[in-house]
Amino acid sequence: MPAADSRAAFFSALIPGLGQWIQRRRPAAATAFALTMLLVGVSAWLGRVTDRAVEVLVFMVLALPCWVLQSYDAYLGEPAAGPDWLRTWRRVWQQGHDVRFLGLLLLISALNDTWIILKNLDYLLPFYCTKPGGIPGFAAKAISPILHIMVGYGFLRLRRWGLLVYLVYAAYGLTNGLVNLACFGPGRIRNTLLGAIVLSTAYILWRRRVLLGDSHPSHR
Repeated sequence: MPAADSRAAFFSALIPGLGQWIQRRRPAAATAFALTMLLVGVSAWLGRVTDRAVEVLVFMVLALPCWVLQSYDAYLGEPAAGPDWLRTWRRVWQQGHDVRFLGLLLLISALNDTWIILKNLDYLLPFYCTKPGGIPGFAAKAISPILHIMVGYGFLRLRRWGLLVYLVYAAYGLTNGLVNLACFGPGRIRNTLLGAIVLSTAYILWRRRVLLGDSHPSHR
């Protein structure tokens, strides 16, 4: 197995494909750069034709994972045999790094939610067909970042309880979103968040074995 190449991973984190180029893996470098830039461009284009929320969502679930994956590919170095990206994805799948990445996204989301809450203290967040103010309203707004932190940490450490807390979070987000949809009508941000919850829940249920320990015994 080739030695890990932290230097190449750093360069690929700066510019997609640069680490592979330094390693003289020209086809892998071209693929990493082209695919990552394509997804970044798609997210930017969607932001122009829809709104900022869609752009951020597509970047976080498609472009950023591709960027991170190609940097990890550079870190792993030249594969002993077989296609570069297939080797890299197998390692990600076996080690549960995809679930860890989702955990990182949730922690980033928690920081973003907290910043938005503190900057907009007067905003009344829809909460099951109501818009509570004062302490109840602040508590309602705090639910999301708190759950994001708990689930994010659980996913990063591949803990069993992370799956349970995520299902609680998904149930809350889905029911709250659907009730508010019925009361206040559709909106791009609300629709985008509902779609994200459905897709992420389907993926987590598909990958539940990683959190339950069936495929990664060293996570506990």
